[in-house]
Amino acid sequence: MTWTLADIPDMHRRTALVTGATDGLGFETARELARRGARVLLAGRNASKGEAALKRIRDEQPGADVTFESVELGDLATVRSLAQRAGAQGVDILINNAGIMGVPKSKTTQGFESQLGVNYLSHFVLTGSLLGALRAAKDARVVSLSSNGHKMGRLDFDDLQGDKKYGPFKAYTQSKLAMLLFAQELQRRSDWHGWGLLSVAAHPGFARTNLFKPEDQSKFVTPLLRAAERAISQGAAEGAQPTLLAATSPDAPPASYWGPTGMMEMKGPPGRAGIAKHAADPAAAARLWEVSQQLTDHPFGEGA
Repeated sequence: MTWTLADIPDMHRRTALVTGATDGLGFETARELARRGARVLLAGRNASKGEAALKRIRDEQPGADVTFESVELGDLATVRSLAQRAGAQGVDILINNAGIMGVPKSKTTQGFESQLGVNYLSHFVLTGSLLGALRAAKDARVVSLSSNGHKMGRLDFDDLQGDKKYGPFKAYTQSKLAMLLFAQELQRRSDWHGWGLLSVAAHPGFARTNLFKPEDQSKFVTPLLRAAERAISQGAAEGAQPTLLAATSPDAPPASYWGPTGMMEMKGPPGRAGIAKHAADPAAAARLWEVSQQLTDHPFGEGA
């Protein structure tokens, strides 16, 4: 049976934190969770966009319990600050949604390659910093956003930051492979340590969002993306459905991965998604976890 938005259960008494929630996939995710009664924290870096997102949701759903939380995922100090504020309020569902794609080489505040830092390392730290709050919640769930691009991604542990050789798409697919490995390793460690988390992953297929910024793409890539977009993409609302399924379905198994079920998983109704063999390697996931702790100086709750 095909999953639809009507299958989302009542979300009252649940609090969800969604990163990158002021537009695109994150906004559609936050809006639907609020529609189902959840208290939703919309995390983003632009306060004016945050206020506009809140207004849109409240205009559509008078009485919706939504707030904006400021965060710059390129600066781990603000990520930890967000976790402190959100954790004090309680978080039942964490949706690690925000991301950037195909940008020219740049560095985060802490000196990480920007796509690895924003897409993955910030969410590694956010999840770890919220571990206490998530453990205190009933049926806590973490959803991490990956991509079809993970199939082409490779973890270059000798050059994770792209200092020797940088390619925008190479860095992006590496970061999305990292997210999928992280989701699986988080479930393993939760099981080992008794954290009580359900960790799952999702991808939106080819969704029409602001992720594709012409100024960040080469003159060659952008026309190709636009042509493909017209033929095989879907809207942000449809692209958010795998995330919503992963975040809310009582039938989602631990460490499961969800995405569109149409052609090449680019569009269509949400269902189980394919995981590349190298993205299901426990040894690579464990190594990534340890390296991530070292890079971020963030021991992830083994003693929590």
